[in-house]
This record gives sequence, C-alpha cells and structure tokens, in this order.
Amino acid sequence: MSGESHGALRSHFEATHLHATDPWSVETSWYEIRKRAVLLAALPRERYGAVLEIGCSTGVLTEELAGRSDRILAVDLAESAVQRARERLAGLAHVRVAQGDVSDGLPAGQWDLVVVSEVAYYLDDDVWRDLIGAIASQLTEGGTVVACHWRHPASDFRQSGYAVHQALTQHPEFTTVVHHEEPDFVLDVVTLTRKATT
Repeated sequence: MSGESHGALRSHFEATHLHATDPWSVETSWYEIRKRAVLLAALPRERYGAVLEIGCSTGVLTEELAGRSDRILAVDLAESAVQRARERLAGLAHVRVAQGDVSDGLPAGQWDLVVVSEVAYYLDDDVWRDLIGAIASQLTEGGTVVACHWRHPASDFRQSGYAVHQALTQHPEFTTVVHHEEPDFVLDVVTLTRKATT
C-alpha cells in the first residue's frame, strides 16, 4: 500500500469517527453485541498475558477483552477513535491505547493474543499477508490469533472477508482451532504451532 493510500485510509476513518460517536453502532446493534460474545467465547484460554488489538475503534471490544487480559495494547489508525477509546478505558490501568498504522509494522513486543476484528479487509492482500507474517513472528509459542469479519461486500473494502480468513488460516505456522461461519460474519481462531524463522 502506497503512502498516498495510507493517508487516504487514515483520512477516511478519521472522518468516519468524527461524523458519529458510534460509527458502526457497536454499542447498540444486536449483531455487534452478539458477535463480540461469540468472539470472546471462541478464545481457547480463559486469560491471556499480553494482548494486541488491531483496529480498536472506540474501544468497546477492548473493554470486554480487558477482563481476560493482564495487559492490552489497542491500536487504531484514527486519532479521533483513539481519543474516544482512551476516555472509555481510562479506569483500566492495564490497558493502553495508541494511534498507529499496522501497515507500517506491528508495535514492538511479544503477544499471547492478537485480535483482528473487522479491519483486515481494508488492507491490500500483500499488506495483509505481510502482517500475518509479522504476527506469527511476534506471537508467543502456542499464542492465539482471532479474526472476525463481515462477509458482505462494501465499497471501501480492498478484499473480501473470505480472502482475509483464507490467507490467515493457510499460513503454514498456524493451526485453526475454531472456525465459525454465519451468513453475516466469519470467525477463525488460530494458534502458533511453530515459531517463525528468519
């Protein structure tokens, strides 16, 4: 993805979050509420140490993950989303929210759980595949990745939810432990079966 594309995507999400306090109705929509419950129920461990959430938006899912995590870093492309998430999560000392573009690479660290919900289809295929490799290299042995994406097309998607999940589950260092598919969304949980080598 070019620098121009990065900037356009950042502007798009900045405008989306400035236009509405809850752009995708994640706090009120039954689809969103139930989807989060399904995602959390699919996680194979009761608790995780270090968690990275990619594309946290206003921090609704982050808040629910916080009860099952020792520490969380939640990142989003849009500064307005980050500000709203920080306000929501201000009382949780083990949660940090940062503005960042994962197309430029993951934040430094080793992660026990990486969450990618409703975000990877905004990335070009090659960027997503590079990101999968980066996730594998920074995931702890036996660590978990959960991905959940809308199955229908949208004008601002760069690839389909199906393509996103196919790339993730076919990565040679991952084993799929949960696959859940509904008319509206697909969810996969994969674990790292061997550490990435350089």
